[in-house]
Amino acid sequence: MPLFGREAELKALAELIDEQESRSGALLRGEPGIGKSALVAEAVSAASAAGLRVLTVTGTESEHNLAYAGLHQLLYPVRAGMAALPAAQRDALSGALGLADAAAGPSAHLVGLATLTLLAEESVRRSLLVVAEDAHWLDRASADVLAFVARRIESEPIVVIATLREGERSPLEDAGLSPMPLDRLPDQVAAELLDTTAPGLAPEVRAWLLAQAAGNPLALTELPAALGEHARPGSAQPLSEHPGPGPALPDRLGPGLPLPDPLGPGGLTLSLTERLERAFTARVAALPAPARTALLVAALAQGDSAAEALAATGLILGTAAEPEILAPAVEARLIEQEAGSVRFRHPLMRAAIPVAATPAERRRAHLALAETLRDRPDRQVWHRAAAAPGPDEEVAAELDRAADRAGHRGGVAAAIAALDQAARLSEEPDRKALRLLRAAELAVESGRRDTAERMVGDARALDLSPRRRATAAWLLSGFEDGVREHVSRVPELTGLAASATADGHPEPAARILWGAAMRCFWSEPGQDARRELMDVADRLPLPAGDPRMVAVAAYVAPFERGATVLDRLRELAGVAGEEPETYRYLGSAALQVGAFDLAARFSETAAPGLRAQGRLGLLPRALAVQAWSLTRLGDLATALPAAAEAAKLARETGQPFMYGLAIAVQAEIAALKGDHGRAGTLADEAERVALPAGARPVLATVQLARGLAALSEGRFDDAFAALSRILDPADPAYQLALRAYCLAELTEAAARAGRADTMRDILYDLEPEAASTPSPALHIGLRYARAVLAPNAQAEELFTAALRADLTGWPAERGRLHLAFGEWLRRQRRAVECRAHLRTARESFDALGLTAWGERARAELRGAGESSPNRDPDARDQLTPHELNIARLAAEGLTNREIGQRLYLSHRTVGTHLHRIFPKLGVSSRSDLARVLKPAR
Repeated sequence: MPLFGREAELKALAELIDEQESRSGALLRGEPGIGKSALVAEAVSAASAAGLRVLTVTGTESEHNLAYAGLHQLLYPVRAGMAALPAAQRDALSGALGLADAAAGPSAHLVGLATLTLLAEESVRRSLLVVAEDAHWLDRASADVLAFVARRIESEPIVVIATLREGERSPLEDAGLSPMPLDRLPDQVAAELLDTTAPGLAPEVRAWLLAQAAGNPLALTELPAALGEHARPGSAQPLSEHPGPGPALPDRLGPGLPLPDPLGPGGLTLSLTERLERAFTARVAALPAPARTALLVAALAQGDSAAEALAATGLILGTAAEPEILAPAVEARLIEQEAGSVRFRHPLMRAAIPVAATPAERRRAHLALAETLRDRPDRQVWHRAAAAPGPDEEVAAELDRAADRAGHRGGVAAAIAALDQAARLSEEPDRKALRLLRAAELAVESGRRDTAERMVGDARALDLSPRRRATAAWLLSGFEDGVREHVSRVPELTGLAASATADGHPEPAARILWGAAMRCFWSEPGQDARRELMDVADRLPLPAGDPRMVAVAAYVAPFERGATVLDRLRELAGVAGEEPETYRYLGSAALQVGAFDLAARFSETAAPGLRAQGRLGLLPRALAVQAWSLTRLGDLATALPAAAEAAKLARETGQPFMYGLAIAVQAEIAALKGDHGRAGTLADEAERVALPAGARPVLATVQLARGLAALSEGRFDDAFAALSRILDPADPAYQLALRAYCLAELTEAAARAGRADTMRDILYDLEPEAASTPSPALHIGLRYARAVLAPNAQAEELFTAALRADLTGWPAERGRLHLAFGEWLRRQRRAVECRAHLRTARESFDALGLTAWGERARAELRGAGESSPNRDPDARDQLTPHELNIARLAAEGLTNREIGQRLYLSHRTVGTHLHRIFPKLGVSSRSDLARVLKPAR
C-alpha cells in the first residue's frame, strides 16, 4: 500500500540513497505510529533496488541494558571483515561484541573507530545503508558508537537513517544527521488513508475514527481493526456512550462488538498512544489463554527468537509449546512469524502486552525466560531482577558480576545500569552504598554528570562510613570544569581531603584535592581558600614528584609555588614514563606557571597516547592546553588544528567549557592573523558558552582575543579596556594565573592609548609575584613592559637586556620585542639602526602568520625609508584546520591509515582530503608536503 502524505520525505530519502559523491544521513523523529518504520521500509526497498547493502539494527526496551547488543546485531552480517582491521581496533571491537576476551575494557571511541573502518571497507565493495530503528531503545554503548560513526561519514558511500520517538533522547541527535520531523497527516490525507484501509464505514463511525486518530497513520489503520465488521453500515447493537474528545461513538454499531469502549475508564484524558495500546490490549484479551501466555513471554524476551519464547512458554504451561500456539496472535495482526523469529508489528503492541498482564503473570514469564537463558548470564540476571519481589542479595551479587563483565567489554552505561539495579535489590545499606558509589565513579569517568549526581545523592542519603563519605565527595569533584558548583565547595572539599588524609586514605584525598584545584582554575575562591588547600596538600603523604600534586600546586598557587613547580616539571620531563595522563597533568601545570614551551611539549607528548587509548574525554583537554600555549608562543600553524580538534572533541564528549576554551583560542588565532570578523564571531560564541557559568579561563581568553583584534585595528582604547578586564578581580574574566601572561599586549595598548601611568601601577602590583616565581611568560612580559614604558634614557638598555634573555621557543615574543625596539629607535631618528630590528620583526611575523603585526613592521619600515615586499601567501592559509592537521601528519610520513587512526577517521576520508589538499598547495605528491609546510618553530 502506498504511503499517504509523505511525498516530501520519500523524495528526501531517495535523494540520500541516490547521491553517489558523498553520503550523509537522516534522523526521522515523531510520535508512535506516525509512520517512521513505513518510511524506513521504503528507503530500504529503494536502497536494495539501487544495489546498496542494508545493515539494520532495531532497539528494544528489553535490551537497553545489554552492552553493545545493538552493535552486535548491526555488524553480525559483516563480522568476517573484522579480521582485516588493525590489531588494536580488531581487539577492541571483538572484545566489545563478546567475540573474544578483552584484556581491559575497550575504549568506546576505539570501538567506534573500528566500526567506522569496518563499514568503510565494506562500502568499498558495495555502498551501504545503515538503519537504526527505535534508536531511543538502543543500549547506550551502541548508540554512542553509531553517533561516532555518523559524525565521521565524509567520503564513504554510506547512508545512515535512524528513527527516534518524539520526546526521547539519543546520542544520534547530535551526530550530524539531517532532522526529518514527521507530523500528523492533514485531514484530507487522513480521510484518504482511512477510506483505503477501511472502506465502506458508516458515516458517523468514519467521522468518529478520524477524530480519534487525529491524523496518526497507525491509528487510522489499527482503530478500525479494533471495531472490526461492526463499524459497517447496518450494525445494530447498542454501545455505551463514548466519553472521549471529538464526536461521540455512535449508539448502534452491531452485534458482538469486541471493544465496547475503545478508550475505557478515563478515556477523556488518555493520549493517542494510550488509546492505541488499549486497542491492542483488547485484541490480546480475545486470544486463547496459551496464545496470551506465549505473547507475553515474547514481549518480555530480549530479542525476537521464537525458540527462546516457545521454550519459556513451555515451562509455564508444563508442556512443549509449538509455533502454532502463536497463530491466533498472527491472525489478530499483533505479530509476524518468519524464519524462527517473532516480530511485533509495532513497538506499541509489544509495550502494551506486559502492561495488561498481572504482576504474577509477568513474574512467571521472567522466571521462565531466566530458566531458558542459563548459558547467557547477562540476559538471565535481568530477568531474575525483574522477577524479584523485593530485596534479593543473590540477584544483586549476580548483577555486580554482570556489571564487571559489561565494564570489561567497555559497556559503561550497561555497567552503571546493572549496579543501579543491584543497589535497589541490596539487602544491606553498606552494600547498597558501595554499589551506588561504584556506579557513580563509572558515570564520572564517562562524563555523565547527572547520573553521577543522582547516584551520589542516593548514597549520601544512607548512613555512610567516613571512607564512603570521602569517596562520595571526590567522585563529584572529578568533573574537572568545577563550574556548576559554587566556589564555596573549595573549602568544603579541602576539609574532606583533610579528613581523608587523617583517616589514612591518601588516594581519595589526592583526588578530592585535584577536584578542588580545578575549581581554582575555573572559578576564584579567594586567597584564604587557596592557602588552606595548599596546607592540606603539603600534609598529604605522597611523593613530592607526584604529577597530580605538581599540578595541584600550579593551579592553586601558580606564583607562590612557581619555582618549585618549574623545578619539578624539569625533573619529570625526562622520567615521566609512558602514561599519557601524566603528561597531561604536567602540561596543565606548565601552562599555569607560564612555561608555555613546556606546556606545549608535554601536551603534544600526551596526545598520541590518549588517542591510542581512545580516551577522547581527556584528549580535548590536552589539545586545548597545547593550542593555548602554542598560540602564545606564535606557532599558529600547529595551534589552529589543535584548537579546532579540541573544540570538536569537547563538543562531542559533552565538555562545554573545554569547548568554549578551544573556541576562544581560535578567536585569538584569528585576531593574530588579522581576520577580525571571524575573531569577533568566535569570541562571541565562546563567551555565550562561558558567561552563564562564569568559566573564567574562557572569558579571559575571549578578552585577550578581543584586545588583540582591537590592537591590530588601531583601536587602542578598546584594546586596553578589553585586556585590563583580565586583571580586575571584580570582573568575570579575571583569572589569577592567566592575568599575568598578556602583559606585552596590555602594555602596548596602554602606551598607545595614553594610559602609561595606569600600566606602571599594574606592573608595580605584579612585582611581588614576579619576585616569587621564575615564570618565563611573566618575566618575558615584564621585560617588554619595562622597556616600552621606560624613559628614553633607560629604554635602550632595557630593550637590549630583554633581547639578551633566552627566548628559545618564544618566536612571537622575540618578534614583538624587535618591533617595539625598532619603533622606539625610529622615534629617536635612528633610521639605520631601527631597520634591522624592523626587518627581523617583519620576517618573524610573516613566518608565524601574524599578519597584522607583520603589516605594522612593514609600515614602520616604510617610515624609516625602506620598502618591503608583500608577504607571500602562506600555503597553510589555504587549508582548513582539519585539512592542515591531515597535511601535517602526511608531511611527517604517516600513511592514510595511520592518519585515520590518529584523527579517528577512515583512511578513505583521509585520502579524499589529501586529493583536495594537493591542488590547494600546488603540489602533486605527498613528498612535496614537507617542503611546503615548513614548521613555524
